[in-house]
Amino acid sequence: MRRTLPSLNGLRAFESAARYLSFTEAAKELNVTQAAISHQIRGLEDRLGLKLFIRRNRALLLSESGQAYLPGVREAFDLLHSATERLLDKDASGPLTVTTTASFATKWLVPKLGGFQQKHPDIDVRISTSTTLIDFTRDDIDIGVRYGRGNWPRLNAERLVAEDIFPVCSPALLKGPKAIKKPADLKHHTLIHVSTFRDDWQVWLTAANVKGVDHTRGLHFDLPIASIQAAIDGVGVALGHRPLVANDIKAGRLVAPFDVVLPSDSAYYVVAPAERLRRPKIKAFVNWLTATAARERGGS
Repeated sequence: MRRTLPSLNGLRAFESAARYLSFTEAAKELNVTQAAISHQIRGLEDRLGLKLFIRRNRALLLSESGQAYLPGVREAFDLLHSATERLLDKDASGPLTVTTTASFATKWLVPKLGGFQQKHPDIDVRISTSTTLIDFTRDDIDIGVRYGRGNWPRLNAERLVAEDIFPVCSPALLKGPKAIKKPADLKHHTLIHVSTFRDDWQVWLTAANVKGVDHTRGLHFDLPIASIQAAIDGVGVALGHRPLVANDIKAGRLVAPFDVVLPSDSAYYVVAPAERLRRPKIKAFVNWLTATAARERGGS
């Protein structure tokens, strides 16, 4: 049967004091008081039933037992240090799995990932798209980006990208006999809907004080990315959520024909259990993600 090992604090105090042959220097190294070092070593000696140090002419010396014990203790700490370094080095690189929606991944995250890969070429990012909230204790996922109000039990949620909502369409719809010039012109065009935001058109038309437009008619999609593509292709007018359409507007594939904008109380958040945020590769990704979002806000 194995005997119970002495406390790690006692062993650390012994190894440091033995290296310096000084309780004072050991206390400085371990950032504790000299009294704490004395207490830890006294407890270790009581546990072993052996004297590890002797004092002679105000000098601290290792006893015969201390000399015999020190190499094994030092080797054990070296092994612990090496194992920890290997673990942290491994966790600082390798695959990193991120879950988010297909629309956010395609329209916001993926176009920016090149910047992260340049800074961290040893971290292989894997994108998993889903609208289902995952279980971090069960699923093989490191971090998530989710849309909502920031309330996810037992998860740390940091606001990443806020949004507002406004109509978007192809520049081609601003021309021709049915050119879109004012909100009332929407009655001549197909409204594009997303099933998860089913009331958005009704709310926007009310805010814009538009009459005579049936907010229920038009094309219906289950994903925002499909509605955005339909708008780019000139099929009709979609309600764009700013993070998802900003790049297409900047590139000229979409235009926002009106000034009426709906603010949203929801946003995109980066979410994970708090303890995971201390892991090097996850911390690196979150820092890059939040910095990228901050630069985008500053430039908008």
